Formats: sequence, C-alpha cells, structure tokens
Amino acid sequence: MPSQVDKRTFRMTRVKGFTLIEIMIVVAIVGILAAIALPSYTSYISRGKRAEVRANLLEGAQFMERYYSANNQYGGAVLPARLTALPTYTLTVATTSASFTLTAAPIGSMTGDKCASLTLTNTGAKGTTNTGGVSAAECWK
Repeated sequence: MPSQVDKRTFRMTRVKGFTLIEIMIVVAIVGILAAIALPSYTSYISRGKRAEVRANLLEGAQFMERYYSANNQYGGAVLPARLTALPTYTLTVATTSASFTLTAAPIGSMTGDKCASLTLTNTGAKGTTNTGGVSAAECWK
C-alpha cells in the first residue's frame, strides 16, 4: 500500500506583505507629487522671505525719515543692526544730505531669486534690479 502523504505539507500559505509592483506604484505616485509640490513650496518660501525684507525696507525708510526730522539731513544715518541682520538679504543704505536709497541684496538661499535686489528711495519709489522680466510691482506685492 502506497504511503499516504500528508496534505498539510503541500498547502500554500498566503504570505502577508507588499508585492514589488505595489511598491513601485507607490514610489511613482510619491515622485509625481514631489515633482509638483516642491517648486510650489520653494516659491512660497521665497515670497515669505521677500515679504520679510520688504517690511525691513519700509521700517528702514521710517527710521531714515525720523533721522531727517531730527538732523535736517539724511547724510550720516546708520540703520539699526536689527534691520540689517537678515540671513537671506544684505540691507545697505546710500545717503546724501537730501536723499537716501535702501537696497536689499539677496544672499545665501535667495541668491537666484527672480526679483534680485529690492530698492526703496526717500521719495517712496520701489524698485528692483531684476533682469528676468518680473516687474517691480510684482516683486513688491
């Protein structure tokens, strides 16, 4: 009589886990989402840093006007350190006795910013030194 084989030995058990194709689909989806989200995120961060420097330029202009009121000239004014101490922009002031120009030049992670340097004068003229076709109004909004 032939020996009987135990049927339990040949029974296939289902292994729990993910197949390679499932993992590849998830990786592709994550890659597509990252390709869409990363440029939007970096643009958002750049706008936030520009907003910070715009606020510092406007506060610097107020400081310069207060200095003019007290001294009847802009010449000799030095901006407070709290206004010039930005990690992503260098804030400088050029003065004569009757005018000033504040300039915020990007440094570090903002070096390639589309707006380049932002400027503000004693007449309230807001400008930029960009060459990428972006208007000063767009950079200042």
